[in-house]
Amino acid sequence: MPFLHSLPLFVRLHGRPVILLGEGDAADAKRRLLARAGAAIVGEDAPAALAIVAIDDEAEALAAVARFKARGLLVNAVDRPDHCDFTLPAIVDRDPVIVAIGTGGVSAGLAAALRQRLEALLPSTLGALAHALQAGRGTLRARFPDAGERRRAIAAALAPGGSLDPLGDGDPAAWLADPAAPAGDRTETIVLRSADPDDLTLREARLLASADRVFHDADVPPAILDRARADAARIVGSPRIMPGLSIVLRAS
Repeated sequence: MPFLHSLPLFVRLHGRPVILLGEGDAADAKRRLLARAGAAIVGEDAPAALAIVAIDDEAEALAAVARFKARGLLVNAVDRPDHCDFTLPAIVDRDPVIVAIGTGGVSAGLAAALRQRLEALLPSTLGALAHALQAGRGTLRARFPDAGERRRAIAAALAPGGSLDPLGDGDPAAWLADPAAPAGDRTETIVLRSADPDDLTLREARLLASADRVFHDADVPPAILDRARADAARIVGSPRIMPGLSIVLRAS
């Protein structure tokens, strides 16, 4: 199974100390980003869990990185991806929805270009939709006591063309007042055309993302299985009738 270069995490920094070392445009950019997150920017000797080194001089920067790592801090070394424990992504902010685009520090320009595309694509109403779903949790739990059924109902509403399509203009309040039940227990079969997950159709990708479990041949590529939800069961062998949505993956 291929490894992720980095595991994306969202860290709450409000009021927490972060060391920022350096001057100039790069340091100023990091300072603005930390300020947006509410972090307390502190000097080198202060206690902290994270440190950002934005120093142009190579030897000076690497010496600072070594000092911080010796203290057990996680370090971001600006423009030196091989020395970074974490990187800072390009961000699309639709509070409380945050979309982060990272390249592992390889190309900030590419991350910025993708961010600009997503800024134009994602509507400003995403935040309100998220808040509406949060406020409707009690209603949804009462309507769908089973967690799997509840998740499938929400997934169906959020699907393209659904009542809560994030890119559409649906009315969350109207759907939450009378949420539609998901389709009943069913099994769908996907016959793969190649080992490339990009060859999945949109429908197939949505099915995998919504499945409760995936029955698959032993030779189905891991990259395809990775398109299923992380908590969906992966089962090698013949499918069995089970509650919820089951997907059967057959290699080409």
